[in-house]
Amino acid sequence: MPRRFVDLSIFLENDVVSDPPAFAPRIQYFTHEHTFEQIAPFFPGLKKEDLPDGEGWAVERVQLSTHNGTHLDAPYHFHSTMDAKSGQKKPAIAIHDVPLEWCFQPGVKLDFRHFADGYVVTAADVEAELKRIDHELKPLEIVVVNTRAGSRYGHDDFVSAGCGMGYEATMYLLERGVRLTGTDAWSWDAPFVHTAQKYAESKDAGLIWEGHKAGRDIGYCHIEKLHNLEALPATGFIVSCFPHKIRGASAGWTRAVAIFDDALLPQPA
Repeated sequence: MPRRFVDLSIFLENDVVSDPPAFAPRIQYFTHEHTFEQIAPFFPGLKKEDLPDGEGWAVERVQLSTHNGTHLDAPYHFHSTMDAKSGQKKPAIAIHDVPLEWCFQPGVKLDFRHFADGYVVTAADVEAELKRIDHELKPLEIVVVNTRAGSRYGHDDFVSAGCGMGYEATMYLLERGVRLTGTDAWSWDAPFVHTAQKYAESKDAGLIWEGHKAGRDIGYCHIEKLHNLEALPATGFIVSCFPHKIRGASAGWTRAVAIFDDALLPQPA
């Protein structure tokens, strides 16, 4: 059977809505016609016309946050500590310490596109979806959540679109051995604009980032701003999402990919 790949990552690009304006990536492009001045100091006496076709190199200068583009959040992003539920609370790991085995595992897709923007997914919702797809979670499986935000990438409402995973929904996954999750929304939690309305009414700060904060109790990672999740079946694929190795960072960019290959998938006993 031929191996198939599905790209689950968005572009890093200018002028496409993928983050709030203040956090957007900025990429400056230098083309072959405009880089002679970068090359000349290395080779005294060189003239532009001496180069083949008079062309230099192409290169880009990029201004990024570690949370631009499709990226993997480390437990350190969520809180300074993790694993309190085990009774052995410890410092949260940064992205360079994330176990590589977490990042290449069988995937499970939960389809929550029908939930309204701002809805906070519950443990009962997760359980019902797993029952619908007839799947029992196994330790280290990578669970990705398909929300309405996936269809809004690049539109003005992307950051405010999609449902979010609440504390109890996240803990439902973590308590069954899941250590890496993902979403096609801007955040694993419900969009801030919706949470802000609830906070204004209740003044309950526990509503803020409640899914992320589950990492205080059980350390885990998640991928944000995935793409093409609607192209995936519920199961039957591998997710590869190794993060860029940035020492001490809260996240790292990843080229997340779904791989379909019988040889890679667990075989029936």
